[in-house]
Formats: sequence, C-alpha cells, structure tokens
Amino acid sequence: MLAAAMNELSGKPCSALLKTSGMLFFARTLDKIRLKAAGNLHPDYHENCGGGMDNWCCGFLRVDYGELKARVLEGGTNEEILEWCFERGRRLDKTDLMVWNSFVKKLGWEDFASGFLEKCKAESGFVDRPDILTIPQYFEVDEGRKP
Repeated sequence: MLAAAMNELSGKPCSALLKTSGMLFFARTLDKIRLKAAGNLHPDYHENCGGGMDNWCCGFLRVDYGELKARVLEGGTNEEILEWCFERGRRLDKTDLMVWNSFVKKLGWEDFASGFLEKCKAESGFVDRPDILTIPQYFEVDEGRKP
C-alpha cells in the first residue's frame, strides 16, 4: 500500500522487477494504467503507455491491451487481474515465466533495445554509468530506486 501511495505522489510506476505471481513487469503495466486513469502518471510515461514492454507483456499473455486496461479500471488486485489474463489469453507455466522473466531482466543488454537504452542513458545524464546494462536497471536508477 505504501509503495502505491509513493508511486501516486511521484507519478512514476513501480519497478519492472516487481513480480506478480512470479511474473516480472506485469505490475508496472497495471501501475501505469491506474496512475494515468487517476491523472497521476508523470508525462514522461504517456507516450509508451500501452506500447513497448506493455504491448509485449500483453502479447506474451495473448490479451489485448485495451481489454486489459478496461479490466484494470474495473478494480482488483494485480494477482486477480493476472488470473483474468490467464483465463482470457493463456496460462503461463514455469518455463513461460522463466523465458519472460529472463527477457525482461536482460532487455537492452546487447540486443535490439541496446540503442534505446543508450539513448535513455544519454538523455538522463547516465552515459558514464557502465553499471546500467539493461532497461530495468535504467528504470531503477532513473526512478530513484537504486543508487
């Protein structure tokens, strides 16, 4: 509850590394939906809301982002909404979770998203931070959760 209140004040979504029933990033997607609907999502996040990782997350679950958004706005916990996704799209097994979580944790590390990561680091003044190797690491530092 405290984390949700802090996110609302900052307008920043929760960590991409927060798990919902073992799944990384899902909570961040829901957090952005809730914050935007409440008028509290920081403007920096509006452009990618529903795109990028949000879109890939929905694709992996085989659910439509617009339908997910409507479901989130009906209310419920992250776990309840993920269960809805499993019923609507597909249920993830341990292998699926391993593949998805590995993808999330390594996004931006020597892959198609590396250029985007470097652009973000440059725009945020982190170009001299060789310790930021992935997009989730960038989020953590940029959003003030890690030094």
